[in-house]
Amino acid sequence: MIRRFGLCLFLFPLLMAQGQGVAWVDSTAIPRGFKPDFRRERNHELVDQEQTRLLATDGMADDQFDPLHEPETRDRFTRAFVRQVDWLQYRIETDSTLEHREKMSQLYGLEYLIRQYRRSWMLREGIPVNEGVPLIEAYATLLRWERQRLSIRPLFSSLSYEGGMALLGSDRFLLLPGYAEALNDLVIKYCRMYPDRILSKLQFHPNVAAADSLIEVVAQRQPRLLYDYAAANDLLSVRIRFNNNPAVKVIAVMAGSKSGQQYFSFLDQIIKGKLSFLEIDQLRDDTLGYYRLLVKTQLSYWSRALQGDTALEFAALTQRLEKKANEGFVYVINGLHNDPPSVRFACLQKLTAEELYYLAVSSDGVIYTSSFVKGIYPLMMQRIGRRGDSLLNLVQFDRYRKFIKMAAGYNTLGDFLGTFPAALKTDERSEAETLMRNFVSRLELTSGLESGVDVADSYASIRENQKPIADQMLIQVNNEFSRNQAAGNQRGAAIYRILQVLFRSADSAQRIDLTKELGIPPVYKVPHSLLVNNSGQIVIQLFFYGDTDGKNIFQGFLKMFNPANWRVDESNPQWVEVRSRKGRSVMLFANRPLDEETGADDQAQAALTQFLRDHDLSPTITIHRGHSYFAPSTISRLSPSSRIVFLGSCGGYHLIHDVLKKATDAHIIASKQIGATSVNRPFLSLLTEKLRLGKDIDWIPFWKELDRMVTVKEFDDYIPPYKNLGALFIKAYQLEMESQE
Repeated sequence: MIRRFGLCLFLFPLLMAQGQGVAWVDSTAIPRGFKPDFRRERNHELVDQEQTRLLATDGMADDQFDPLHEPETRDRFTRAFVRQVDWLQYRIETDSTLEHREKMSQLYGLEYLIRQYRRSWMLREGIPVNEGVPLIEAYATLLRWERQRLSIRPLFSSLSYEGGMALLGSDRFLLLPGYAEALNDLVIKYCRMYPDRILSKLQFHPNVAAADSLIEVVAQRQPRLLYDYAAANDLLSVRIRFNNNPAVKVIAVMAGSKSGQQYFSFLDQIIKGKLSFLEIDQLRDDTLGYYRLLVKTQLSYWSRALQGDTALEFAALTQRLEKKANEGFVYVINGLHNDPPSVRFACLQKLTAEELYYLAVSSDGVIYTSSFVKGIYPLMMQRIGRRGDSLLNLVQFDRYRKFIKMAAGYNTLGDFLGTFPAALKTDERSEAETLMRNFVSRLELTSGLESGVDVADSYASIRENQKPIADQMLIQVNNEFSRNQAAGNQRGAAIYRILQVLFRSADSAQRIDLTKELGIPPVYKVPHSLLVNNSGQIVIQLFFYGDTDGKNIFQGFLKMFNPANWRVDESNPQWVEVRSRKGRSVMLFANRPLDEETGADDQAQAALTQFLRDHDLSPTITIHRGHSYFAPSTISRLSPSSRIVFLGSCGGYHLIHDVLKKATDAHIIASKQIGATSVNRPFLSLLTEKLRLGKDIDWIPFWKELDRMVTVKEFDDYIPPYKNLGALFIKAYQLEMESQE
């Protein structure tokens, strides 16, 4: 043992009578030449080793402990971990009232405490460094209180969870009065600090008194997590199953069911007794009935949300509603796009106006133009008596920004707003005008960026078809910017400043420099140098699909290259390669549209993607040639190096945000409505020719040139990169927030 003192052993009985303390240690000596009983020498050595290791962790090779590198605290830490620990060892060893095993236990507890503190100090986590001295003092007090059989609970009130558990961790005090209460207090202290870790902590302490109340907290905050723990086969799961809280009981029943996950969408209704498991089970296989129940529940939850009462698992319900809306109805009418309307839209005929509305807002990005324009929208308006105001009141304006954005994108917004009643007086604002004013207002209060993106996405379409409304939107955006700026709301000011710039940029006559104004990468031009890899090549990857249309389009693709300038290699069974013969090096790789029924087209895409990766041929241009329902597959394989992405499918415009998640710097070209081969092929021809000649892709003159090449009306629905306002909004907002960090 470390010995540094020179007083006499006769003070020891006085110390035992008065109680342990640092002051007594400083004035009390351990006799020279003192040796512990040989049976406990190893225990003392282990304590000494922990002391030595701890002293070395402060970076100084001396006999002091100075973790904070401050003279005042250095003396306090040294007294505690050197002098007081030495004295505790001596006191334990010479206590005639303790048996051998008790002395070993107390020495082990001291060793354990120092070791836990040392590890926490070295890892810079766990026990706070300042708690070192109180821990040693608390251990000395615990030894004294153990003798007196006093409750140990008060000693833990001022300690951290980590420090308290280090004291209790050796199980030395397991049978002392107040142990259970002290452990309970520490667990509560931990759970307050880390509310997301309540159940993981309770797995180690399932029998603490606070377990039931903590489980109830989790039921309200993280019901899915509670579901997972309830399904386990351990002591905590038993505690969960026997909890009497209504929410916990319902979740425990769900955890015991094979289809328990299916009930989460209705969890709040089940807990409140408004819906039973049996009622849900009876509708699960009924497409119409189940969807109708989802819509009814959505409206109920939304109504509560407007009052500030968020239902449990509301987000899960909305996700389930979207899934069933698409699977049960939208995918069906999309897939029947070649059938007569009476067949194609038969599944919609029993739906109410609000049920049709939720089909629309749940299918953004996947619904075909004709499915919306010829199917859902007209039937919905018929069901509501062609009163758009009545429809929005019926759904309490739930997700109305999404609907307006979609209506604008599909050129039905003018018709929709035209069904609103006119203002009663000439100097009053009409309900339609109020709606569009609210459409762009208070976006700073919405969560995420979806509402802001919807507003940005809709503006270009509105400006083209309802310019007076667009003018009012710009005025309102200016007002909202001023309001947020005056209120010091940084998020709101950023949102509206970006919208201001984007709205003005939609007018090409103003010649807004978005790079200068918003700091985003150039949107009007892609320099040739950015498309070239380290070997001086431009790599283009094209995705084709094995349906009938895909096979026909692929044959047309092979015929579009002039043999004088291009060489087509068809030797590979899964893809073709097209290389430029003259000019700059341009390489196009297109998978063959093999049988989709067997998944051969998907296998060809995977093989080609792997080939490009293995040969360090990262595509900087990606071309999607297929129906819109194939687009997500293309996006899933999209190379992050893509600088130009062309979505030549119906409604590809609605997928630009998914593209940006994979390729953040991509310039995206897509159609708001019908994707047409008569547009897609000229685009690819013009693009590849400019690349072969080494020219930059300057979108404004490029678009004018393409306009002269294309004669079909579908071209008007294709949006060039500099008009993809939603994509630009996301890029600009992310840069703005990064600059404020």
